[in-house]
Amino acid sequence: MKAPIRNDWSVQEIENVYNTPLLELVYRAATVHRQYNDTGEVQVCTLLSIKTGGCSEDCAYCPQAARYNTGVNVHALMKKDEVLEYAAKAKAAGSTRFCMGAAWREVRDNRDFDRVLDMVKGVNEMGMEVCCTLGMLTADQARKLADAGLYAYNHNLDTSSEYYGEIITTRTYNDRLETLDNVRKAGVSVCCGGIVGLGETHEDRVKMLHTLATLPEHPESVPINALVPVPGTPLADNAKVDVWDMIRMIATARILMPKAMVRLSAGRTSMSVSDQALCFMAGANSIFAGDKLLTTPNPTFDEDMTMFNMLGLQPREAFKKEETGVSC
Repeated sequence: MKAPIRNDWSVQEIENVYNTPLLELVYRAATVHRQYNDTGEVQVCTLLSIKTGGCSEDCAYCPQAARYNTGVNVHALMKKDEVLEYAAKAKAAGSTRFCMGAAWREVRDNRDFDRVLDMVKGVNEMGMEVCCTLGMLTADQARKLADAGLYAYNHNLDTSSEYYGEIITTRTYNDRLETLDNVRKAGVSVCCGGIVGLGETHEDRVKMLHTLATLPEHPESVPINALVPVPGTPLADNAKVDVWDMIRMIATARILMPKAMVRLSAGRTSMSVSDQALCFMAGANSIFAGDKLLTTPNPTFDEDMTMFNMLGLQPREAFKKEETGVSC
């Protein structure tokens, strides 16, 4: 019998799941994963920074914030032809989702947004799932992106509402939730997760997962990021995230949101193949491929394909919706 899809999890229930002895937790998550998903496939996504640096936000982890001296050079919005060329290379290398990120606080109704809408149309016509992460969106902007063919929109919560103010002061948690609501109402798939290693407590991690798991609809994609400390940011000296913490987060997310694509995102460069294999076993079924995640390092396509071959994994096809898991 399949584990039920629930949106009424209590914080205490999630804390109980999160604190399950690790091997038992991984087994439980793997069981749920097998019920709802094809465990032999992984969604391969590519993330491109189409506008880099100079952001007015103060996110304590981000090398693109204008107020931090991180060595990131500011680059204006890329040209459409350059973006489509990069998307074509990503598709040829096995990616089925192409995400475009712009270092903006929010989307403004101007010529740059019109250019992004044109990029969305172009990538969509290539047969790839097209995703954007552009900051805060109004309902009207979300509709325009949907009309252009946007498949998914990424807007992470990062951490719990209680700890959020320690990491970001230039926008509120409710601002983030409002953007997610605008995206959902526009009929666009929601991509929303968080970051481990910001200095948060285990309780903060539980509460962030609680926010995601009790949304009216679970996010279709839940990225779990390990902080990549960048010199010049306030979190530059934070300790490396323990791989067991990542596995615990992924497993808990899988149990809470059985049908979501749980993405093993930032921080993979410090993980061995066996570390990543345990993450896949615990329910991760999506990765970012390519040598960079916006401005931070990431394993290359070739490294990932070698890992896939070793583990017997294959890239998930684009626009796949049907459930292929085995009912237990």
